[in-house]
Amino acid sequence: MCDIGMSPMEAILATTKVAAECMGWNKELGTLEVGKLADIVITKTNPLEDIRSLENTGNIAVVIKDGKVEKNLLI
Repeated sequence: MCDIGMSPMEAILATTKVAAECMGWNKELGTLEVGKLADIVITKTNPLEDIRSLENTGNIAVVIKDGKVEKNLLI
């Protein structure tokens, strides 16, 4: 998406919030809010500075899926 001119923030929003809105699922997911479903990835670097850092699995510090921590390199 950034390759076609989107900023990193626009690409992240398009694949989370906007995608949920398009599918009619925005009441259940798409943003981090109390009561919504969420799978969360925390990276070691800022993807807004280098969106391609999300492609590197070695850059992933924490994975939370269905409310359970699946990976945590921060402890």
